[in-house]
Amino acid sequence: MLGGILWQQRDGSTESAQDMKPVTSRIPLPEEFDDLVFATIIVKHSKYNAIVIARNRQLCASGIGQTSRVDAMKQAIEKARTFGFDLKGAVMASDAFFPFADSVEIAHKAGITAIVQPGGSVRDQDSIDYCSSNDVAMVFTGIRHVKH
Repeated sequence: MLGGILWQQRDGSTESAQDMKPVTSRIPLPEEFDDLVFATIIVKHSKYNAIVIARNRQLCASGIGQTSRVDAMKQAIEKARTFGFDLKGAVMASDAFFPFADSVEIAHKAGITAIVQPGGSVRDQDSIDYCSSNDVAMVFTGIRHVKH
């Protein structure tokens, strides 16, 4: 931004499982809720277009600072596989909404079973429908964790 500045407020929110609203036909299991809360904490501190993959309260990988959420998703999956993580049963957190269902489809095909995101896209229903049709749980928080 030539001649401009970027001003950002501190992100002071921390979501709990009770703050997560299930939007799919499958509700996350208790252990998935634990992992979703854990992944949300990490994604909140990551650069924009952040995707975090976690399992058993352990970070498997993250894709951050990419130009698209799809690229961030692919980066996270590749990193997790490089480190030898089995993503079956893992969860994913996104710092912002999904404008299309492509990222949730990629996540599902990698083995991810639950997703947390803020929601708020005009095409949220596409992601919800894909998840519900493929037994993937999705929850909305209503809070975007955008860090530039």
